[in-house]
Amino acid sequence: MYIQVKRVAKKMKQEGFKLDLSGTGYCASLNFRRTARAVTQLYDAALQESGIRSTQFAILVGIAKNQPVSIGALAEILIIDATTLTRSLQLLKKEGLVKITDRERMRQRFLALTPKGEKTLGHSLPVWRKMHERFVATVGRDYWIDLRNELERLAHVAVELEKPPKDRPTHAPAHA
Repeated sequence: MYIQVKRVAKKMKQEGFKLDLSGTGYCASLNFRRTARAVTQLYDAALQESGIRSTQFAILVGIAKNQPVSIGALAEILIIDATTLTRSLQLLKKEGLVKITDRERMRQRFLALTPKGEKTLGHSLPVWRKMHERFVATVGRDYWIDLRNELERLAHVAVELEKPPKDRPTHAPAHA
């Protein structure tokens, strides 16, 4: 695979690849996703013995801390698209870890852990704590606390930037 990539890259250089890719290595999305994948793989490997992945762990913790919680509120807490969250919740429901109520007032559905979900989360917490302590010890406790606070701030910045500007006109101005 590596040799094929080198051949393609060499051929592209010879053919005069014209895109200007300067600066793309500094892309926030690229760097956050790359780091997130590496950290996710680390925690997934640690959580493997508990039978859940780090993404499922995060959802279970979010539910446990806020139950009963609506799907919309959990999506906001985890900063995840509601459709993506719903797909993940269906898998957790199928595994018997989460119960999802029927639509209630204001057409919301609420989430809670099942006894099996509580047991699974309880089994995964010591494994998670062990990996988390190892990770924090490696990067340094003070550094981690500062970085975690900065990541939280950056998440809020990204959420705000995703919203349309308040002073943007709702319609295009007429041409004179």
